[in-house]
Amino acid sequence: MIFSSVLFLFRFIPLFLICYFLAPGRMKNIILLLGSLIFYAWGEPVYVVLMLFSTFSDYFHGLKIEKCKNQGKSGRGWLISSIIINLLMLGFFKYTDFLIGSCNSLFGTQIPLLNLPLPIGISFYTFQTMSYSIDVYRGEVKAQKSLLDFGVFVTMFPQLIAGPIVKYTTAEPFLSRRTHSMEDAAYGVRRFMAGLAKKVLFANNAGLIWTEISGRDPAGLPVVTAWFGIVAYALQIYFDFSGYSDMAIGLGAILGFRFPENFNYPYISRSITEFWRRWHISLSTWFKEYVYIPLGGNRKGLPRQILNLLIVWALTGIWHGANWNFLLWGLWFGAFLILEKLVLGRWLAKLPGAVGWVYSMVVVLVGWVFFALESGTGQVFGYLGAMFGVSQFADRNTWYLFNHYGIGLLLMLVGATPLAARIARRAVDKMKGIWPVVLENLVVAALFLLSVGYIVEASYNPFLYFRF
Repeated sequence: MIFSSVLFLFRFIPLFLICYFLAPGRMKNIILLLGSLIFYAWGEPVYVVLMLFSTFSDYFHGLKIEKCKNQGKSGRGWLISSIIINLLMLGFFKYTDFLIGSCNSLFGTQIPLLNLPLPIGISFYTFQTMSYSIDVYRGEVKAQKSLLDFGVFVTMFPQLIAGPIVKYTTAEPFLSRRTHSMEDAAYGVRRFMAGLAKKVLFANNAGLIWTEISGRDPAGLPVVTAWFGIVAYALQIYFDFSGYSDMAIGLGAILGFRFPENFNYPYISRSITEFWRRWHISLSTWFKEYVYIPLGGNRKGLPRQILNLLIVWALTGIWHGANWNFLLWGLWFGAFLILEKLVLGRWLAKLPGAVGWVYSMVVVLVGWVFFALESGTGQVFGYLGAMFGVSQFADRNTWYLFNHYGIGLLLMLVGATPLAARIARRAVDKMKGIWPVVLENLVVAALFLLSVGYIVEASYNPFLYFRF
């Protein structure tokens, strides 16, 4: 649908920004709230009511928790109520059919599926509102008295649909007072354009390669073709999701907010531990602060730490989707994180960095197979069999793929590292006068024109993380 496309963003954002900057003072928050609700309702006209319920519920719970604490009570009951309501909403819409299907498979029952469409962004905004209630309970923030400001925090459209997950402690300083400057706006535009280019020029084209390869029968897929395909998918999901995060951070800067970074070149990692410090940073941070540490973290001995890590990574897997593949994906990474804490980490520290990088990328790429192929574990293991030599090494189609997509894939690989940014920075440092600014603006304009040209040609530009 049009909501799930870059094209819709282009139609919505200019009109919204005009209204936003023409509005005086506190009216900006009203425009931001209304604009965010319109943005969401365009694609989910029914489920906007669910998001509003979540907003009112956690606003009310925050006030009750703080009131209890001011009276010398713990407020624990209200916190538990908030968490239960959020998890019930998320669980009902996201996992009911999965549980029914699993029950039917295990016990031979024929319970009909509900076939409920998943509310867009529910995994993100429920985590944001839960973190608010927990932080109020911990005394890390004061409860928000303004329903308008709290509504802006929950519904803010730049990061509402696919993150980054913004904690209330991060957003709170900007809800009632924020400054706007040409410098911030210019930075925001550059960041937005960079994210747009990542999405439409890199992610979409990598997706074409993956679609072509993943559509073939894994049983007859050559080894090189299988690796070529999963590398393409790894680049697609990176540029798609980091591109959206860049666009959200850029729009946030234009509006006067500071959103947290969500990616930091994860494909240069030399361990899985490092990878998850660089990939989807806001989600990893959320699970660490609100699940891993409350479970005891590493403070209760090694066996308990291992159990805590398995719980966190099982939850991380099913957070992404109601599918056994996602659970296996989460446990796959959890297992390697545990191994690195036990012994692998010490070995990797002594080995050359290139060895750690190869190890990390093999683990990550195998993990992406579980993530990408949702139709069943049979397809997953069939594809893994192709990657590790069940079929032939290469065929004529393999060389066709290299001839047609090899250069593009190589450019994407370079773009997924800091190399391009370093080269550009050195080139700019050698320039004098206004030329660095001129060059930067020319590059931004070129990226914009290329992206618009691609959007006009392409009929469908979905963001992958909209479905989570």
